[in-house]
Parts: sequence; C-alpha cells; structure tokens
Amino acid sequence: MIWYIAAGLAAGVVSGMGIGGGAILIPVLTLFLGMGQQEAQHINLLYFIPTAIFALRIHKKNNKIEKKGLLPLILWGMLGATCGALIAVKIDANWLRKAFAIFLLCMATYEFWKGFSKWKLQHLNK
Repeated sequence: MIWYIAAGLAAGVVSGMGIGGGAILIPVLTLFLGMGQQEAQHINLLYFIPTAIFALRIHKKNNKIEKKGLLPLILWGMLGATCGALIAVKIDANWLRKAFAIFLLCMATYEFWKGFSKWKLQHLNK
C-alpha cells in the first residue's frame, strides 16, 4: 500500500508541474508492484484525468494558460492520443516497455543536457 501512496503523491507533484506523472507512475507500477506495461499505462491514463483537472484549475486561477493555439493543440492531441491508444493495445507489452524506457532515457538526457548547459553559462562565463 505504501508504494501506491508514494507513487500517487510523487506522480501528482510532477503532474502539477506539467511534466507528466507517468514518468514516475508507470515505472513504479511495473517495477515495484509487478503490474504489466499495458495495465500500468491504462491506470496512468485514468490517473491523468483528475490530476490534470486540479492542475488546470490552479494554472487557470494564476493566469498561466496561454490561449493562443490552444484549440489546434487540443484537436491534434486528441487525434494523437487516439492513434497512440490504438497502437498501444496492439503492440506487444515488451516492445511497449522498451519504447517507454527509451523515451524516458531520451527525456532524461535532454533535461540533463539543458541543465548542464545552463549551469555552464552561469558558472564558466564569469
């Protein structure tokens, strides 16, 4: 039970920042709780709805939502989500797990590089 609480809390914090709680939630569900990749992704999708609603309310209250281009993003996002869901239920869970791991690795590398570049600009150009 503690893993569910910790995963939900950590993923919620990350979701509230707009990063995506699935990066935490899916690995915890699959690695620590023994859930299959597709089941973990299904739970992540259901988990996303209420957390996104709460985060959206806070960001709207603080006037942090850029409305320009919102409609095309939503429409194309819905199309992409539909295509992704259709692919995810047809693909083998092992391939899905590997693709997700590669995605997380790429994102981590990008974020590390971005942070390192910013640090380098601040500390080495003095």
